[in-house]
Amino acid sequence: MEIQTIITGQLQTNCYIASDPESQKCIVIDPGDGADVISDYILTHNLSPHLVIATHGHFDHVLAAYELQMAFEIPFVIHKADEVLLSKMKSSAQHWLQMTIDVPPPNIDDVLEDGGIIEFGKSSLTVLHTPGHTPGSICLYNENEKIVFTGDTIFKSGVGRTDLSYSSKPQLEKSLQTIIQRFSGYQAYPGHEENFIIQESSGITQPDTAIL
Repeated sequence: MEIQTIITGQLQTNCYIASDPESQKCIVIDPGDGADVISDYILTHNLSPHLVIATHGHFDHVLAAYELQMAFEIPFVIHKADEVLLSKMKSSAQHWLQMTIDVPPPNIDDVLEDGGIIEFGKSSLTVLHTPGHTPGSICLYNENEKIVFTGDTIFKSGVGRTDLSYSSKPQLEKSLQTIIQRFSGYQAYPGHEENFIIQESSGITQPDTAIL
């Protein structure tokens, strides 16, 4: 699996394009903004987009999703527990960024469930439900390649915030334990900040970050 990181938007969200080198099929994970930049990369590298996936429903992870849906005629998927957050995309962007967003939220074509498998060519990622930061936060992992996309659940410098009304610190702590137990030694691709190797101490001693 080949992975390209494109940093998008004012909150520096990591958008990932994961592709199968043999078939050139790809998926777009967390297109936070910059649909034109993401599209240019896909077209320039002759990739065939298969799906747009959000690790959770916060606006800074989905702002470009609708435009990519329309441009490539591909579906958008998210965990069912975060569907409601998409309806707040515009108001959340206004609140956090003090800017008006003209694009609509993406249309949900299907919902992700724990244990579901996303296939693109000969590559695949498995869904792990990791609630806490949001009710529908997920990770996407591949055991053979020892990689995991962690969204905003865990970062190199800490963990996702839980001071929002729908967040849950106990759920996040449980999710972190699961991630560290299952993915110790894996290369982690977080929603913000740099990639890192998951270790036993990852995120546990850090306070909640201020990152969305």
